[in-house]
Amino acid sequence: MEISHKHISLLCLALVSISSNIWVLGGADPTDGFTLVPLTDRNIGLQKPYNMPLDDRYSYNDGVRSLWVYTNDKPFYKGSGTRPRTEVRIKGYDYSSGVWQFEGYAYVPKGTSGVTIMQIHGARKGATTLQLRIYNGDMKYYKFEVVDTDMYDKWFRLNVIHNVDEGMLTVFIDGVKKFVKNDQGPGDLYFKCGVYAAPANSSNYMESKWKNIKIYKK
Repeated sequence: MEISHKHISLLCLALVSISSNIWVLGGADPTDGFTLVPLTDRNIGLQKPYNMPLDDRYSYNDGVRSLWVYTNDKPFYKGSGTRPRTEVRIKGYDYSSGVWQFEGYAYVPKGTSGVTIMQIHGARKGATTLQLRIYNGDMKYYKFEVVDTDMYDKWFRLNVIHNVDEGMLTVFIDGVKKFVKNDQGPGDLYFKCGVYAAPANSSNYMESKWKNIKIYKK
């Protein structure tokens, strides 16, 4: 049986298609090429309303950190003009150059809205380089572009890569690239997660849960 050029071409196309599907299914993980840095309890700072005991706004059980706050709570220190928060502040890995990555599994209960659940603090101008907020179940870049939808009542894997040298932010949800944005310029930068009430339109009660928080760098 003779094999024509047409048959060879069709076979090549089929092989390319199969290879592409395997690549998509297997995919590249956001952490590929990164080095995991050690993270201990000493690297976990906690910020909460200054007049409240920590246990009234935070719990840590079976590897899950639960953080909650109310819209009328006090700020994290007396005299601060910022909105209320209960947040994990990664300590010991402040950065101003290079390529860094935050990873964590997050859960946001239905009803939590108008709240930042993850941010990169520091920028050339302004207080932050990135805020990922939840509004009515959607995740947004600040109050602007939608990063992903239908985020309530499920665990999802969040990876945020900050390439400071190239001025670029990349957000992955469950291993899928969802958002790319220029950053706000270099500064004294660090990662945070939890709940930080947005400037407006926050729900009365805000909560997020986190587990398996990791930091990577190149």
